[in-house]
Amino acid sequence: MAVRRLNHAVLYVRDTDVAVDFYTYTLGFEVSAAHPGAVFLKAAGSANDHDLGLFAVGPQATTPRRGQVGLYHLAWEVGTLGELLAVAERLQERGAIVGATDHHVSTSIYAKDPDGIEFEVMWRVPAEDWDGEARSRQLDLEAAVARWGTDRATGAAAGSAT
Repeated sequence: MAVRRLNHAVLYVRDTDVAVDFYTYTLGFEVSAAHPGAVFLKAAGSANDHDLGLFAVGPQATTPRRGQVGLYHLAWEVGTLGELLAVAERLQERGAIVGATDHHVSTSIYAKDPDGIEFEVMWRVPAEDWDGEARSRQLDLEAAVARWGTDRATGAAAGSAT
Protein backbone atom coordinates (compact mmCIF):
# COMPACT_ATOMS: atom_id res chain seq x y z
CA MET A 1 0.00 0.00 0.00
CA ALA A 2 1.28 3.49 -0.86
CA VAL A 3 0.12 7.07 -0.38
CA ARG A 4 -1.74 8.28 -3.47
CA ARG A 5 -1.74 12.07 -3.08
CA LEU A 6 -2.12 14.89 -0.59
CA ASN A 7 -5.80 15.10 0.35
CA HIS A 8 -5.84 18.40 2.23
CA ALA A 9 -3.67 20.87 4.10
CA VAL A 10 -4.36 22.66 7.39
CA LEU A 11 -2.72 25.97 8.24
CA TYR A 12 -2.50 27.95 11.47
CA VAL A 13 -3.39 31.57 10.73
CA ARG A 14 -3.76 34.69 12.87
CA ASP A 15 -7.28 35.57 11.70
CA THR A 16 -9.53 33.19 9.76
CA ASP A 17 -11.58 36.06 8.26
CA VAL A 18 -8.46 37.61 6.71
CA ALA A 19 -7.20 34.22 5.50
CA VAL A 20 -10.58 33.21 4.04
CA ASP A 21 -10.81 36.52 2.16
CA PHE A 22 -7.33 35.96 0.73
CA TYR A 23 -7.73 32.31 -0.31
CA THR A 24 -11.23 32.70 -1.74
CA TYR A 25 -10.30 35.80 -3.75
CA THR A 26 -6.85 34.83 -5.00
CA LEU A 27 -7.19 31.07 -5.48
CA GLY A 28 -10.95 30.66 -5.86
CA PHE A 29 -11.47 28.39 -2.85
CA GLU A 30 -15.04 28.10 -1.54
CA VAL A 31 -16.03 27.86 2.13
CA SER A 32 -17.34 24.37 2.84
CA ALA A 33 -17.72 24.68 6.64
CA ALA A 34 -17.04 27.23 9.35
CA HIS A 35 -16.79 26.85 13.11
CA PRO A 36 -15.49 29.23 15.78
CA GLY A 37 -11.75 29.45 15.16
CA ALA A 38 -11.74 27.10 12.16
CA VAL A 39 -12.82 27.40 8.53
CA PHE A 40 -12.65 24.69 5.88
CA LEU A 41 -12.30 25.51 2.19
CA LYS A 42 -12.46 23.47 -0.98
CA ALA A 43 -11.21 24.06 -4.47
CA ALA A 44 -13.86 24.72 -7.11
CA GLY A 45 -15.06 21.39 -8.48
CA SER A 46 -13.34 19.38 -5.74
CA ALA A 47 -14.98 16.16 -4.55
CA ASN A 48 -13.34 16.64 -1.12
CA ASP A 49 -15.31 17.96 1.83
CA HIS A 50 -12.31 20.32 2.23
CA ASP A 51 -8.92 20.88 0.62
CA LEU A 52 -7.68 23.54 3.02
CA GLY A 53 -8.34 24.03 6.71
CA LEU A 54 -7.59 27.32 8.48
CA PHE A 55 -7.24 27.34 12.28
CA ALA A 56 -7.01 30.67 14.11
CA VAL A 57 -4.18 31.08 16.61
CA GLY A 58 -4.52 34.82 17.27
CA PRO A 59 -2.70 38.05 16.41
CA GLN A 60 0.31 37.30 18.65
CA ALA A 61 1.45 34.37 16.47
CA THR A 62 4.88 34.74 14.87
CA THR A 63 5.46 34.59 11.11
CA PRO A 64 7.20 31.44 9.87
CA ARG A 65 10.82 32.00 8.83
CA ARG A 66 12.76 30.33 6.07
CA GLY A 67 15.48 27.99 7.29
CA GLN A 68 13.57 26.66 10.27
CA VAL A 69 12.40 23.08 10.48
CA GLY A 70 8.85 22.84 9.17
CA LEU A 71 6.88 23.05 5.97
CA TYR A 72 8.43 25.20 3.23
CA HIS A 73 5.40 25.54 0.94
CA LEU A 74 2.35 23.88 -0.57
CA ALA A 75 1.78 23.71 -4.32
CA TRP A 76 -1.71 24.23 -5.73
CA GLU A 77 -2.24 23.05 -9.31
CA VAL A 78 -4.29 24.86 -11.95
CA GLY A 79 -5.50 23.21 -15.13
CA THR A 80 -4.48 25.78 -17.76
CA LEU A 81 -2.06 28.63 -18.26
CA GLY A 82 -5.09 30.91 -18.54
CA GLU A 83 -6.02 29.95 -15.00
CA LEU A 84 -2.44 30.55 -13.86
CA LEU A 85 -2.53 34.01 -15.45
CA ALA A 86 -5.81 34.83 -13.67
CA VAL A 87 -4.45 33.66 -10.30
CA ALA A 88 -1.21 35.58 -10.85
CA GLU A 89 -3.20 38.76 -11.55
CA ARG A 90 -5.19 38.42 -8.32
CA LEU A 91 -2.04 37.62 -6.34
CA GLN A 92 -0.34 40.68 -7.87
CA GLU A 93 -3.30 42.84 -6.81
CA ARG A 94 -2.69 41.70 -3.23
CA GLY A 95 1.08 42.23 -3.46
CA ALA A 96 1.56 38.56 -2.59
CA ILE A 97 3.89 37.31 -5.35
CA VAL A 98 7.44 36.53 -4.23
CA GLY A 99 8.74 34.68 -7.31
CA ALA A 100 8.03 32.90 -10.60
CA THR A 101 9.96 29.89 -11.86
CA ASP A 102 10.07 27.69 -14.95
CA HIS A 103 10.88 24.23 -13.58
CA HIS A 104 10.76 22.63 -17.06
CA VAL A 105 8.03 20.29 -15.82
CA SER A 106 5.87 23.08 -14.41
CA THR A 107 5.40 26.82 -14.57
CA SER A 108 5.14 28.18 -11.05
CA ILE A 109 4.14 31.38 -9.28
CA TYR A 110 5.26 31.68 -5.64
CA ALA A 111 3.37 33.86 -3.18
CA LYS A 112 2.81 34.49 0.52
CA ASP A 113 -0.52 34.74 2.26
CA PRO A 114 -1.29 37.49 4.82
CA ASP A 115 0.40 35.40 7.56
CA GLY A 116 3.61 34.99 5.56
CA ILE A 117 2.94 31.36 4.66
CA GLU A 118 4.52 30.65 1.29
CA PHE A 119 2.74 28.63 -1.37
CA GLU A 120 3.11 27.80 -5.05
CA VAL A 121 0.50 27.86 -7.80
CA MET A 122 1.62 25.74 -10.73
CA TRP A 123 0.60 24.48 -14.17
CA ARG A 124 2.06 21.20 -15.37
CA VAL A 125 3.95 21.37 -18.63
CA PRO A 126 2.73 18.61 -20.98
CA ALA A 127 4.93 15.55 -20.27
CA GLU A 128 5.95 15.24 -23.92
CA ASP A 129 7.51 18.73 -23.67
CA TRP A 130 9.65 18.09 -20.60
CA ASP A 131 13.10 19.00 -21.83
CA GLY A 132 15.21 17.16 -19.24
CA GLU A 133 16.88 20.39 -18.13
CA ALA A 134 17.81 20.00 -14.47
CA ARG A 135 18.05 23.69 -13.57
CA SER A 136 15.11 25.97 -13.01
CA ARG A 137 15.00 29.44 -14.55
CA GLN A 138 12.99 32.64 -14.27
CA LEU A 139 9.49 32.09 -15.61
CA ASP A 140 8.59 33.86 -18.86
CA LEU A 141 4.83 33.46 -18.70
CA GLU A 142 4.30 35.25 -22.03
CA ALA A 143 6.60 32.74 -23.76
CA ALA A 144 4.78 29.83 -22.09
CA VAL A 145 1.43 31.18 -23.31
CA ALA A 146 2.86 31.66 -26.81
CA ARG A 147 4.01 28.01 -26.80
CA TRP A 148 1.01 26.24 -25.21
CA GLY A 149 -1.84 28.77 -25.28
CA THR A 150 -4.14 29.67 -22.41
CA ASP A 151 -6.63 26.77 -22.69
CA ARG A 152 -4.50 23.61 -22.84
CA ALA A 153 -5.51 21.45 -19.87
CA THR A 154 -2.86 19.30 -18.21
CA GLY A 155 -2.45 17.34 -14.99
CA ALA A 156 -5.59 16.62 -13.01
CA ALA A 157 -7.60 18.96 -15.27
CA ALA A 158 -6.81 16.63 -18.19
CA GLY A 159 -7.64 13.51 -16.18
CA SER A 160 -4.08 12.61 -15.25
CA ALA A 161 -3.39 11.40 -11.75
CA THR A 162 0.36 11.47 -12.33
